Amino acid sequence: MTHVFHGVDEFRAAAGLDLGAGEWFTVTQDRIDGFADVTEDWQWIHVDPERAAASDMGTTVAHGYLTLSLVPRLSSALFTFEGVGRAINYGLDKVRFPSFVRPGDRIRARGRVAWTRDASAGGVLGCVHYSIEVEGRDTPACVVEALMVAFPPEA
Repeated sequence: MTHVFHGVDEFRAAAGLDLGAGEWFTVTQDRIDGFADVTEDWQWIHVDPERAAASDMGTTVAHGYLTLSLVPRLSSALFTFEGVGRAINYGLDKVRFPSFVRPGDRIRARGRVAWTRDASAGGVLGCVHYSIEVEGRDTPACVVEALMVAFPPEA
């Protein structure tokens, strides 16, 4: 169920809030290949199924940055804002890729508002800790501390 923050005050008060887990999303080889094309990173572990099959991995794997780039898509089911002027990405504090995502794997985001504090222009800066889970595995594919700022509506 999507959590709705009705204004910056609700977001400010959300430190520690467990946002739960989102819907499962399947990562395909076509998506992996498309990401390689966009980033011009055609390393064989991502795009050469034959060579990757002969390796210790046994298959191609998604680029870690592909997994990271899916955080907005995966987190869209966790929360949204209403009654704010805008909410913007501010950056990332920490990103790790503890395990691989393989073609056909299903992933989802699990989130928690780690902390919030006042920012400039009446905004609220918040850190959302995401764990990108891989169905059937204990180790997440990605853990990230994402920063965002929600601003009140302009008067």
